[in-house]
Amino acid sequence: MSDFVYAPPDTPPVILHEDHELVFVDKPSGLLSVPGKGAHMADCMIARLRAIFPEILLVHRLDLDTSGVMVFARTPHAQRHLGLQFEKRQTRKIYIARVHGSPATRAGRVDLPLVVDWPNRPRQMVCHETGRPAQTDWQVIRDEETGARMRLCPVTGRSHQLRVHMLAIGHPILGDPLYATGAALAHPRLMLHAQSLRLRHPDGGRGTTVTAPVPF
Repeated sequence: MSDFVYAPPDTPPVILHEDHELVFVDKPSGLLSVPGKGAHMADCMIARLRAIFPEILLVHRLDLDTSGVMVFARTPHAQRHLGLQFEKRQTRKIYIARVHGSPATRAGRVDLPLVVDWPNRPRQMVCHETGRPAQTDWQVIRDEETGARMRLCPVTGRSHQLRVHMLAIGHPILGDPLYATGAALAHPRLMLHAQSLRLRHPDGGRGTTVTAPVPF
């Protein structure tokens, strides 16, 4: 990653849904959720949204290389309400991924604790001694020429969880600049997309689901 150059796509925000409390967007791959270190990393999803909604507040993040649904709050009340839902695992997130190789079974759960790999930050790794609990439910949608298309549902929300869990079961996500190697790395982007997010609306608590079309 030493030769990494931050060059986010120059496209206007794709608003999936907006109301008086929330804004859902489709974050493109290659764009930070929040500013990075240094002026050259200032361009990000929240900065672009603030040009449209000056009051916008952060609720959660997606990795730089991951695309898909993100929700932002427009009021402090909405930010607190959604923050608690994420903390208590009351939201439901569905990701679509293309992985290297095809699992022998059609579905399962990865239950492996994760911790930051300090000498190789920002990489994470499985560690049964000091790792924090992490679970991912997965299901094969279909086999493809170089692997499989999978539906991933994180039960917990650890950093890089889906990427490390897929690597741990022998099926790294295609195009992953941190965890894939060889043929699995030779793709134009990380093949991981947050397809849908379900939560309770902070105004009244009704179930709200927003989806973003899979771009690969």
